[in-house]
Amino acid sequence: MAIDANRLMRETFVAAVECHPVLGSTNDRAKQCAAEGTAALPMLITADAQTAGRGRGANRWWTGRGSLALSLLLDGRTLRTALAHGPLVSLAAAVAVSDVVSARAAGQSAGIHWPNDVFIAGRKIAGILVEVLAGGACVVGIGLNLNNALGDGPLELRSTAVSLADLTGHTHDPTQVLVALLQRILRLLEFLPSEPAHISRLANAVCLQRGEVLNVDSGGRLVRGVCRGIAPDGALLLDTPTGEERIVSGVLRH
Repeated sequence: MAIDANRLMRETFVAAVECHPVLGSTNDRAKQCAAEGTAALPMLITADAQTAGRGRGANRWWTGRGSLALSLLLDGRTLRTALAHGPLVSLAAAVAVSDVVSARAAGQSAGIHWPNDVFIAGRKIAGILVEVLAGGACVVGIGLNLNNALGDGPLELRSTAVSLADLTGHTHDPTQVLVALLQRILRLLEFLPSEPAHISRLANAVCLQRGEVLNVDSGGRLVRGVCRGIAPDGALLLDTPTGEERIVSGVLRH
């Protein structure tokens, strides 16, 4: 199903929409638009397929046919998504994805794997990549396994990832999903100026790692501890042998 760009502009907060059949990366295209300075913001960029989809660090994101690959280019001055709120922007996007997926997942609930993944039924359904640009502009990249079949994906993903279509047994209108997702993201971002901790409270409520032993590489330092949830500023809380550790940014290691 094709994405209805006109409907997205009518029913959501985006001022411009680009829909591409193929892109290297929607985040890279968003950064290019930001550098050119000519795009109407907020801007949404989608791609039916990505040849160089990116996750955190050196990770890559597989975009199968029927999945949703999208990036939001936000003006930080308008939406006040300042540098200091980068982690909370990522959590806001993850909460929004969790809510939208849960509403369509036939009684199953999605939740967050800190720092930037959404899981359901024990498998990954979405990933978030937030990049804060010079001047405070922000790119929110989301890869959502919507109507793609994981059986067609790379072998290593077939037992660890899932799509909403695989989960529910039917396909979903990508425009309807995008409308719901964008509306939810906007409502959450509106809390950033006055009540940013509201976002982290919602994220903490759907944190799926609580009670698990996690290994986190934080700036080259490996921290091992029991997850106690997400702090008001979006940091991961770990109970370690030497006391509580707050991890503001890091990568999970197995």
